[in-house]
Amino acid sequence: MGRGMNKIIIVKRKTRLEELKRRYNTIEQAKFYVEHLGADFNDYIHEDKTYYEAVATVKNLAIKNARVLEIDREYLPNMIFGKEDIVIAIGQDGLVANTMKYLDGQPLVGINPDASRWDGILLPFEAGDMERMIPKIIEKNYDGKNVTMGKAESTDGQVLYAVNDFFVGVKNHTSAHYDICFDGKKEKQSSSGVIVSTGFGMTGWHQSVMAQFRGIARAFNLGEIKEPQYSWDSNELVFQVREPYPSRFTQAELVYGCMKQKDTLAFRSNMADNGVVFSDGILDDVIEFNAGMEVKISVAEKVGRLVIN
Repeated sequence: MGRGMNKIIIVKRKTRLEELKRRYNTIEQAKFYVEHLGADFNDYIHEDKTYYEAVATVKNLAIKNARVLEIDREYLPNMIFGKEDIVIAIGQDGLVANTMKYLDGQPLVGINPDASRWDGILLPFEAGDMERMIPKIIEKNYDGKNVTMGKAESTDGQVLYAVNDFFVGVKNHTSAHYDICFDGKKEKQSSSGVIVSTGFGMTGWHQSVMAQFRGIARAFNLGEIKEPQYSWDSNELVFQVREPYPSRFTQAELVYGCMKQKDTLAFRSNMADNGVVFSDGILDDVIEFNAGMEVKISVAEKVGRLVIN
């Protein structure tokens, strides 16, 4: 296959130095702010230099094999990916997960730009590894893992995907008011929000909530809570209601459940404003969940494809 037939999308993020420069307008002002607080500004410079050296290495290796497009993570929601595109995300685990939810089976490669600084289960490669990996991926001669995603769809046609989890609630995590419906049961609830996790996301927000459940169970001598183990490609989602509040007007029985591939978890908002559904911790890309809006969450029809080493 000729070089012109292949396209590689490199997804990058802004470094801390770039974020500081955007906030304070110049490097000098950013340096004054950081050093005034007693921090080492040279660490920010070194991180930025190392990151862009990794980006340059990947780009130079990719150009030998394909047409290359470089984009920042903030443009992902508007990016249209081709069916045969290869996508390389250079950053931390969060960037890889955030990129994956906009893909539909295209191979995704996670690059660790600074192994001495970052660690991550989604970053099996360093920049130099692309010399041997890109030709293999183009020839479809690579190992990969499928990742099940979740899908949220509103009554007005908005669609959002999740690689790790969804949050349904209020953007500032105060009390959310909504109706919840699952497996033929329906409740009116008040809580600090609902977490819906994929098998891939079981080590994230889900694990944090379960740690609280286990601690409470031990405190009341209820024994150890054991739950099923979910793999990345499990066609199931798990939901947990955080801090449900029972009252004369709200219930707290429908607080945990496992959704199979054909199941749907439905919500209707009883909030005037500030209600949101967002995924993977990204508040910039949300479904507004206010005043009668209905949102249905289910196992997505598409999957992620992560290249492994």
